[in-house]
Amino acid sequence: MVINTVALFWALCMVCLVNMARYYSSLRALLVVLRGCDPLLYQYVDGGGFFTTHGQPSKQMRLVWYIYAQRYRDHHDDEFIRRCERVRRQFILTSSLCGLVIISLIALIIWH
Repeated sequence: MVINTVALFWALCMVCLVNMARYYSSLRALLVVLRGCDPLLYQYVDGGGFFTTHGQPSKQMRLVWYIYAQRYRDHHDDEFIRRCERVRRQFILTSSLCGLVIISLIALIIWH
């Protein structure tokens, strides 16, 4: 039995895309929870314009660094903390999968 490397690559791409969609959905849910539990932080990270074309990337990066540094652990809302943990885990998983896709693509180009 021979494993088709191209089919395996496309399967890896599909897994990566599904995880990107899950990450996007979790981030949207996090912003909804954030709007209710901490309106000031919501404004600070540009929650209303986060997924729009007129969003402010510098403000959006504040949320990325807030989650990356795990500053949410001192937050008063348990639901918000759980959502941040989930977004952080999905970001790490999705980043790893994207890296694996790139490495696989390079290997596929070299071997074929």
